[in-house]
Amino acid sequence: MKYIKQFSIIITVSFLGEVLHALLPLPIPASIYGLLLMLAGLCCHIIPMDGVKETGKFLVEVMPLMFIPAAVGLTESWDRISPIFWQLIVVTAVSTVLVMAASGHVTQFVIRHEKPSGKKD
Repeated sequence: MKYIKQFSIIITVSFLGEVLHALLPLPIPASIYGLLLMLAGLCCHIIPMDGVKETGKFLVEVMPLMFIPAAVGLTESWDRISPIFWQLIVVTAVSTVLVMAASGHVTQFVIRHEKPSGKKD
């Protein structure tokens, strides 16, 4: 029952993201609205972390399975993809490395400039 409640909270926040996407004339995906709502709810303690932690962890663990239908869908477009296959592979590899490097640098910057938790301003 706990997991159903946690999943219901996550689905409700996602639905609210869809509603915001329909109401606001901004070019922002509904999933981003949902993520921002979840972040705000967690930061403001409107949604307790324990209220979504286990189900959120489960959803992150099964996330790779969610990409299988998209990958299979690419096979239907093989006639359009095959002429530029190697360009796609190179662009994908280069962009993956760049994202990993940028994420690493940002993380190192944040860690270096983070105040020790024992000190106060």
